[in-house]
Amino acid sequence: MTSVPTYVQGHGLLKDKGVLITAAAGTGIGAATARRCKEEGARVVISDKHERRLAETAEELGVIGIPCDVTNEDDVQRLVRDAAKELGGIDVLVNNAGLGGSAEIHTMTDDQWNIVLEVTLTGTFRMTRAALNHMYPRGKGVIVNNASVLGWRAQKEQAHYAAAKAGVMALTRATAMEAAERGIRVNAVSPSLAMHAFLSKVTTDELLAELTSREAFGRAAEPWEISNVIVFLASDYSSYMTGEVLSVSNQHA
Repeated sequence: MTSVPTYVQGHGLLKDKGVLITAAAGTGIGAATARRCKEEGARVVISDKHERRLAETAEELGVIGIPCDVTNEDDVQRLVRDAAKELGGIDVLVNNAGLGGSAEIHTMTDDQWNIVLEVTLTGTFRMTRAALNHMYPRGKGVIVNNASVLGWRAQKEQAHYAAAKAGVMALTRATAMEAAERGIRVNAVSPSLAMHAFLSKVTTDELLAELTSREAFGRAAEPWEISNVIVFLASDYSSYMTGEVLSVSNQHA
């Protein structure tokens, strides 16, 4: 197993940008992205449906937290409106909200299927729609969606999550084609395995060991390693990219 690389310091890639990140409470990719964006000079608002964890994360990072459940349209509209006010305009939206689970198709209930699609895919659609209606009049903006390699790769007991993430990829590409003529870029990252406290709680040691064995470096990514790529897509360094899904992975072929 290779060692975790040295943390990359900020270089002002998002200087003076207003960034909104969903599902950013806790220790996962969302919170790591908020930290990275702030280090890169951005003004940051984070959201999450878990209000206590959101408040704790916002205080720790020194950013603004606004509660939001992406399955609720009123919440979404309020979040975009209030975040735009706090930030002086939303330059970047990071759609990080998603929900997983494990179930074989023959025993999967409608409720198990629907909640994963509702949070992961439809929630991304709702946030994207609201953000575009804010960004279009401004003639600028960037949206970065968090997909997954499961949108490409088969894994048992993950049909609902894989379908949702494949949908996020398709939504990314279609939205990018519509938004390009308005000056808006839309891309996505597709991580394989990023280790954080919540994942370790909801995933068995056996499955984590199996997933880790597929990684060429013999370890999971640190959440900030995924965030580095999100920051790249949010920044002007990716100014010619839209409709792309970047795999953030080192899996064996």
